Amino acid sequence: MELNVNHFYEENLGMIKIAPNVIEIIAKLTALEVEGVAGLNGGVTSEIAEFLGRNKSSKKGVRVEAGQKETIVNLNVILKYGFSIPVVAEQIQASVKDTVENMTGLSVVEVNVHISGVEFND
Repeated sequence: MELNVNHFYEENLGMIKIAPNVIEIIAKLTALEVEGVAGLNGGVTSEIAEFLGRNKSSKKGVRVEAGQKETIVNLNVILKYGFSIPVVAEQIQASVKDTVENMTGLSVVEVNVHISGVEFND
C-alpha cells in the first residue's frame, strides 16, 4: 500500500508519494534516539514472521496507519531499567510526532507507545 500525500504548490509541480515504510523507519530511528530506550520489539507474531523471513527487521516494533494527510504511529518499546516509564514515553511521543511531521508534512494524530519490556544492565 502506498501513501499518497498531495501538496499543491504555486507552480503545481505535482504529487508527492511517501511509502508507509518510510514513516516507519523515521519513527523507529527517532524513538531509538530517546534516552532510556533500549530498543523496539515487534512482539511474538513479528518474531515468528521474522524467523520465517516475512518481516524486515528495519520495521520491527513499529506499525503505521497512514492516510493522505494524517498518520498514526504505534511503537512497541523496550526501556532501560531505572528510567521513568511515563517520562520516556512522553518524550518518545513528542519526538516522533515532531520528526515525522517535519520530514513528511503529514499530521501525526497519535503516537501510541506500548512498553513491551525492560532491559536490565548486567
